[in-house]
Parts: sequence; C-alpha cells; structure tokens
Amino acid sequence: MKTKIITYWISTLLIVLVMTISGVMAITHAAPMMQALAHLGYPPYFVNLLGVAKLTGVCVLLVPGLRRFKEWAYAGFGITIVSAAYSHLQSGDGLMALDPLFFLVMLTVSYLTRPAARGGAAQL
Repeated sequence: MKTKIITYWISTLLIVLVMTISGVMAITHAAPMMQALAHLGYPPYFVNLLGVAKLTGVCVLLVPGLRRFKEWAYAGFGITIVSAAYSHLQSGDGLMALDPLFFLVMLTVSYLTRPAARGGAAQL
C-alpha cells in the first residue's frame, strides 16, 4: 500500500510540476511558450485558455476529494498531452513528438494509483 501511495505522489507531482510551469508560462505569455505555440500553428489567444485550464486542473488534482472534477482534470490533461504529441508530429518535430508521451504515462500511473481519499476508485 505504501508503494502505491509513493508511486501516486511521484507521478502526480511530475504532472503537477509540468502543468504548473507550462500554465504559468502560458498566462504570463512567456516568450518560449509563445514561440512554441506559434511553431505548432496555434493562435496567440489560445495560450490564455490553455494556461487557465492547466492551472485549474493542477488545483483540482491537489485538493482531496472532488472525484468528479478529478476525472475531468485527468481527461483534460490526457487530451492536452496527446494533442501536444500530435502537434509536434504534424509540425515536423520528429522524435520530439514522443516527449509528451512520457507525461501521458505518468498521468496514467497517477490515475491508476490514486488513493480513495483523493477521489480514487474505492469511492465508486
């Protein structure tokens, strides 16, 4: 049981870290984020929506309970990560398109190991 909780927190904190950094970069319109999204073909206004959604999802994942909202946060992060991989692939970034998939694995591990107190499967 202790290994499952440690696995949950490591995977969840990796996701939270990446989504927080990219979310803050998005809402502050940091140059690297704006250049990356332009390279991928996204309009500048998209960065605001993306940043707010990522930071909202981070808050939901960190707050205990909120099972239904957590489901949406996991789904939203999954869509974001798969979309990032696909966007990099379509933009000709080659193997860089595989980088986001590591975080998809971490997101999946977090989802599958979440404790009941944090909205896990035991509350179904």
